[in-house]
Amino acid sequence: MRDVLARAATVVTVAAGLALPPVLAEATDGWQFEITPYIFGAGLRGRTGVGQVTADIDSSFGDIMKHFDSGFMAAAEARKGPWGLAFDSVYFRLKDQGTRSWEGPAGIGSATGDLEATVTQLVYQLAVAYRVRDDSTKLDVFGAGRYTRLDTDLNLTTTTGPLLPGGTRSLSGSADWWDPVIGARVLLPLAEHWTFMGYADVGGFGVGSKITYQVILGANWQFAKSFAAKFGYRYMYQDYDKNNFLWDMAAHGAYVGLGIGF
Repeated sequence: MRDVLARAATVVTVAAGLALPPVLAEATDGWQFEITPYIFGAGLRGRTGVGQVTADIDSSFGDIMKHFDSGFMAAAEARKGPWGLAFDSVYFRLKDQGTRSWEGPAGIGSATGDLEATVTQLVYQLAVAYRVRDDSTKLDVFGAGRYTRLDTDLNLTTTTGPLLPGGTRSLSGSADWWDPVIGARVLLPLAEHWTFMGYADVGGFGVGSKITYQVILGANWQFAKSFAAKFGYRYMYQDYDKNNFLWDMAAHGAYVGLGIGF
């Protein structure tokens, strides 16, 4: 069974893979730390599949919120001198999300019934960064490992014909993998207390995903010594197709977070 469910944007982060880079205070000789809880609101567009059954999803953020079951997102960074460590964590669960279309073997598809998907995604990313420029404009390059865990349940709610393989109304599948990732981040002062942040990464290279990449454009407002409001736009894409599990997904939308430095 094959076809389409998930070029997707989620209320995560993927990302996935996903890292929402925080901004720390000016460099000192000691360690600096920042924790950033955040929300990534997006719609889903793309494909997912279990075995020979695939499904198409094209959902706005409003559609996703109707089916949002649970989720948590947070980033953390530690820095000393030019070196930094960054960690990003994304967890979300969408329950009974309707698919736009689906297809199975022998042409079985949307005409025979309505398919709903329950998707649980967990993404961890750990990065090592090095600051190659550290004046008014700051530039970091990094290497990272991105771990993704996915569980997908496909449930046929109504039917006028053949059921799913084996005569069942539901299929379940899961997958987990690691992606090597490389990227860069630039921090550019815009005005007093305001900083532009641009971030991009690419990875996978067939090790886990065929390809995964992410772009973030945003602004940070340092409204207090230890607090920064962060908001902008994030796009993350993952293309994984192994072991009878398909995840061809794009997640894109606005994010908002609060950076807490100490």
